[in-house]
Parts: sequence; structure tokens; C-alpha cells
Amino acid sequence: MGIFSRFSDIINSNINALLDKAEDPEKMVRLIIQEMEETLVEVRTVSAKAIADKKELLRRKQWLMDQSETWEEKAELAIQKGREDLAKGALAEKLRFINDASQVDTELEIIEENLLSLENEITQLQNKIAEAKARQKSLVSRRQTADSKLKVRMVIRGGSVDEKLSKLEGYERKLDELEGKVESYDLGKKSLAEEIEQLAKDEEIEAQLAALREKVKTKTENN
Repeated sequence: MGIFSRFSDIINSNINALLDKAEDPEKMVRLIIQEMEETLVEVRTVSAKAIADKKELLRRKQWLMDQSETWEEKAELAIQKGREDLAKGALAEKLRFINDASQVDTELEIIEENLLSLENEITQLQNKIAEAKARQKSLVSRRQTADSKLKVRMVIRGGSVDEKLSKLEGYERKLDELEGKVESYDLGKKSLAEEIEQLAKDEEIEAQLAALREKVKTKTENN
């Protein structure tokens, strides 16, 4: 398949339709991008050659025009010397170079048209590549998301989460028992603050007891 035939197929292809029919869209889009990039390199190579041909033709045209001017000067010199026969020959040479330069102009026009066409095709191909890469990025993102969701579903439905949570609860129970043992050693013991508070309560009770004794004694003596 020639480069331009393949290029036409790529430009006219519907990437979305190709991916919809593909069994492995990611693989398909990679192949599409690879094909496009290879074609782009070839088109640019053709463009580079056309540009080189244009420069060469421009140099040749300039040389032909210089030659035509040289033969015109020779024709003038021949006229000045009274040699019209030589002047006619010189003018004939001048005309030959001018005709050759005209043919070069025709070739330059063809190359210019080809370069414009190639430039347009390169732009279209670059747009297609950008489109394909955008689809590739979307496909990769969707696959990664789907893979992550699948892993989560497999973990949840596989029971491994419940098993780990059950082990964690057992570990927490052991910690509760250990902390309970520690606290059991402190049962019956009062803190310094509690002992001081108890002293204050005992002092108040003693005071109320003394007052009650005095009250009873007073009643007894009055009777």
C-alpha cells in the first residue's frame, strides 16, 4: 500500500467505529496511533524532499536568468561591433535560457501545489493522532477505574475484610482483658485525693457527733 493510499484510509477512518468493533480497544488504539505516526514521518519525509527540490529549482531558475542576461549583453556587444549575425545567435541563446526558466516555473508551481497539499494532510493527520491519543487516555483511565472497582468488589465479597475485622475485634477483646487485669490491682485502693476527701468527711462527722452528744447531755440534765 502506497503512502498516500494509506494516508487517505487513515484520514477517512472513523476511530470511534474502529474501537467499538475491536475486541481489545486499547490494543487497537495503540496500533492506530503507531500507524498514524509512521505515516506522519513518511509524509514529512516526502515534504522535506519537495522543499529540497523547490530550492534546487529556484537555484536553477536563477542560473538560467543569469545566463539569459549574459547572452543579452553579448547580443548588445555584437550589435555595437556591427555583427548582427552574432547578435541573432546570442538572442537565440537568450531565448533558450528564458524558455528553460519558464519550464522551471511550471515545475515550481507543481511543487508548490504539492507542498500545500502535504501541509494540509499533515495537519489532518496530526488532528487524527490527537484524537486517537485522547481516546487512548480515556480508555486507560476507564480500565484503571474498572480494575480498581473490581479489586474492591472481590475483596468485599471474598470475605477477607470481614475476616480481618473479626481478628481485629478479637485483638481488641484481649486488650480489654489485659486492661481489666491492670485495673483489678487497683481495686480497693484510694487515690490521694480520695483519701484527703475522706478525712474531711470524717472530721465533719466527728463534729456532728460531738454536737449530738452535747445535745443529749443537755436534755438529760434538764430532766
